[in-house]
Amino acid sequence: MDGNGRWAKKRHMPRALGHKRGVEAVRRTVRAAREMGLEALTLYAFSTENWSRPEDEVSALMGLMKHFILSDLDEFAAAGVKLKIIGDYKAFAPDVVELVDHALARTAGNVGTTLAVALNYGSQDEIVRAANKAAAKGQITHDTLAAELDTADLPPLDLLIRTSGEVRLSNFLLWQAAYAEMLFVDVLWPDFGPEHLREALDCFAARERRFGGR
Repeated sequence: MDGNGRWAKKRHMPRALGHKRGVEAVRRTVRAAREMGLEALTLYAFSTENWSRPEDEVSALMGLMKHFILSDLDEFAAAGVKLKIIGDYKAFAPDVVELVDHALARTAGNVGTTLAVALNYGSQDEIVRAANKAAAKGQITHDTLAAELDTADLPPLDLLIRTSGEVRLSNFLLWQAAYAEMLFVDVLWPDFGPEHLREALDCFAARERRFGGR
């Protein structure tokens, strides 16, 4: 979900407002994913590298995260959305951790769309953690390492979308993206909505996936 800062800058607004509009885009997109019947949607919300941003921006992001959970949890729980976290969210402040734990418990029994949110997540860190866990149990193989990834209980990654015109993965789902289709769109994240998600799915449906074969 890229482009919050640039969205705000283009409008001569503070970055915090861009992040706020980005949360609104999250809300629209999650609702659309559920209505379109997607099995899972994974959103990169806060990376392990985001800690290097200015303290006030990190604080604003934490505040928006808490507001989003408090304001939208009832709707998502009632709609059958199941929340999952990838990454080490326990590194956040105790009040954030408490809210996330409550949201996870509240939606644990849901069987609709799984909303996986990457919090304090970096794919390289995830792979190192998974390799260490697999090694502690025995031989490292493709299957034993994959079983220790944060996404082990999610379906295979089919489509990876990055907004704002940037064409790179930025340490997101590197292992999982091995044979995923990728789509890089110019729209800034705060402007992203159901129509863009539908266009992405139509593009995905038109692609021929061979997974290395002919």
